[in-house]
Amino acid sequence: MAGLSIKDRINIVYGGGGHVVILGAGASIASTIYNSEPKGKKLPSMDNFIDVVGLRDLLEAAPSKLRADNFETFYSLLHEDNPSSSLILELEMRVRDYFADMELPPSPTIYDYLVLSLRPRDLIATFNWDPFLYQAWTRNHHVGDMPYIAFLHGNVAIGYDDEDKRCGPAGMISKKTYNTFVPTKLLYPVTKKNYNNDEFIRSQWDMTKSFLSDKSVARFTIFGYGAPKTDQEAMMLLNDAWGTSDDRVMEQMEMIDVRNEQEVKRSWNTFINTHHYDYVNDYFRSSLASNPRRTFESYHQHNHPMTIDEALSASNPVPNDFKTLEDLWAWHKPLIDAEEKWKRS
Repeated sequence: MAGLSIKDRINIVYGGGGHVVILGAGASIASTIYNSEPKGKKLPSMDNFIDVVGLRDLLEAAPSKLRADNFETFYSLLHEDNPSSSLILELEMRVRDYFADMELPPSPTIYDYLVLSLRPRDLIATFNWDPFLYQAWTRNHHVGDMPYIAFLHGNVAIGYDDEDKRCGPAGMISKKTYNTFVPTKLLYPVTKKNYNNDEFIRSQWDMTKSFLSDKSVARFTIFGYGAPKTDQEAMMLLNDAWGTSDDRVMEQMEMIDVRNEQEVKRSWNTFINTHHYDYVNDYFRSSLASNPRRTFESYHQHNHPMTIDEALSASNPVPNDFKTLEDLWAWHKPLIDAEEKWKRS
């Protein structure tokens, strides 16, 4: 039996379903590893953050008891000592300025592939401050229907209008209220984030929890997020929304991470029901790249096939070597055309 072809995979479109993707720093690093940031800016880890972002002079100006080479530790010590000190305010300003000046290269990045791989039934939620996800969403949204996006720790590209309760590009004017979209607060590494204290942050978590708790969501992908022990509040909120592994008997958990499989699995073990998980160390081996815009369809046909042909369906992997965005858009066009035809019918 031949099973369904790639053409079938393109043309078969389901309603309902859903896919939630959570991004950590590893996703942004992966997105620029082959196509570097045009000004040569690097994405830091917590261990090299102080030197990459240019905070060494602030570290040396701090009292010796508050110094630490790890940014997470350094900021937390400063915050515990005096959250309103001039030192911590200068540090926060420099961090925002460093990330706000970053931009995607003109050639396709993993973030471009990612936003095109999903649809409005899906959500991408990021913990990252960099503007890459928003920039990718903006420069691709005219191609076809896009997924929702959420910013769980704030973002340098996003502002919020508290009158209209809407977000938009930071510093731009709302066409509805003529108010400026005020830059969102960035949540820094302290043990207690207090996600409910900020209206915008709370709205982003509410959206993410709503998607995760929806039982029609069949896929949950974690991309480059290490489940840090210093942010147990975030892990608790994600876990409460998704439910225990016993609540999610058939749903598929997916982890994209360069760390070894057992280490990554331990981080997310409470989300996984027995063997219902996939681990890959490369975005282009993930469900998002194997069947873009059809991740729910591929899940359903594999796990609940109506026919033998469905069970043997071919994947439709996206090539990983496009040189221009126009080429990337052209490859996705048949998928988007099939969705438009499905909507009309």
